[in-house]
Amino acid sequence: MSDPLRSIAKLDGVKRSFGAVRALDGVDFAVHAKECIGLVGHNGAGKSTLMSILAGTGSPDSGTIAINGAAQSDWTIQRARALGVRCVFQELSLSPNLSVAENTRVSHGALNGWGGAKRAADLIRASLDAIFPGHGISPQDIVGDLAIGQRQMVEVARAFTLTDDPLHLVILDEPTSSLDAQTARQLLDHIRRAVAGGISCILISHILGEILETSDRVVVMRDGKVVADEPARDLTRARLVAAMGGARLHAKTTRSDGVGASQPVVAQVQAGGAHGAIGLQARRGEVIGLAGLAGHGQTKLLIDLFEAANARRKGMTVDGAVALVAGDRQTDGIFPLWSIAMNISIRSLAALRRGAFIAADKEADLAVTWRERIGIRTDNLDNNILSLSGGNQQKALFARALASDAQIILMDDPMRGVDLGTKLDVYDLIRTQAQQGRTFLWYTTETDELDNCDRVYVFRNGQIVAVLDHDDLTEEKIIQSSFAEVGA
Repeated sequence: MSDPLRSIAKLDGVKRSFGAVRALDGVDFAVHAKECIGLVGHNGAGKSTLMSILAGTGSPDSGTIAINGAAQSDWTIQRARALGVRCVFQELSLSPNLSVAENTRVSHGALNGWGGAKRAADLIRASLDAIFPGHGISPQDIVGDLAIGQRQMVEVARAFTLTDDPLHLVILDEPTSSLDAQTARQLLDHIRRAVAGGISCILISHILGEILETSDRVVVMRDGKVVADEPARDLTRARLVAAMGGARLHAKTTRSDGVGASQPVVAQVQAGGAHGAIGLQARRGEVIGLAGLAGHGQTKLLIDLFEAANARRKGMTVDGAVALVAGDRQTDGIFPLWSIAMNISIRSLAALRRGAFIAADKEADLAVTWRERIGIRTDNLDNNILSLSGGNQQKALFARALASDAQIILMDDPMRGVDLGTKLDVYDLIRTQAQQGRTFLWYTTETDELDNCDRVYVFRNGQIVAVLDHDDLTEEKIIQSSFAEVGA
């Protein structure tokens, strides 16, 4: 447990504004020795902004920062690392053209010099082995060739790598957002081991069970302020939701009205092809789930279906316009030089034309409509997309797909970094859209989200190995199928 007399880090009266938006409004925040703090709040509450300041990548407009009791007047990321503060950001910071070992050297100055390459490879391998047994990642792997879940594992392992530099505090901003249930469990267990060994941690997660199970203390932020700070043992999920500003608790859904054998098949993968001995069918109005361990072929299937909608592909048929909600928003989703409105409207250009040109008023109306429907937190849709928090960027990608004419929506783990209240609203929106005839194929690493699906296809080693109907769906069956051999 924490030592109340020793603060690893302390922020007092921190304020930060971005234009007219006040991200932090006089925040006081402290991390004690040997404790894990769970930091929660809806998207735009100020969590990531506060952590960027603590990590040295951002600066406050006002307020003070103290590390181990010493005030810091020139606070930078280099200074933070030198004093043992490291951060795993929600938007991964790895260099895709470098190897895993080379990325480790980049962030650890102690690994420069003679023999540093071999030492970096040995240390990152040891860190990966300690946190994620069976990870299957080589220090020589090029990061750009890794799946997003593997990249997240590397980023986490790099932060926990033990070198000659001090390590006192690790900030983890949505560290399980791209991890499957088994790998997320490995990480959460490691956090508790690290805290027991003397390292303090800050865990930001929209999965409240992770927060309550892993944290010693929970801090809740809302509208740029700390509104609650309590021991985790004194909190329930309902109390935590109420402190965040309220959101109904998730209840198991029922099967879509009107979906059955009478509805036409709009997407089909034939059995015996590239995706295994079990085929896939999605009928009009169905919500189809894709499950299994991360990186086992779910994303590839979605991309194959996306391509099959535009060009004939052996073993696949797609009947209808398709839109894809990318899970790796920085690489495959957002257009970083464009405005929020342009990022939302790009999939709907045909409907926005007036003659040979795009009608600015139609584009603005479309963006405003979906900002309100999905709750994108911005007062100006002409702002650059990067002005939004990560979760709000993801909402914009969701708005892009749903605002389009697509009748088939492909979703590649789209709820990464999205807060609980918004998730529940989007779940309702998906069910409503499905009842109106839209079809969804939804890959998710969050088992609870599969409750929203009519049928779930479980993947292993790039192939579909099991099909579970909604009424038969349990976490145990998904896990069993994930680890079963193909054809077993």
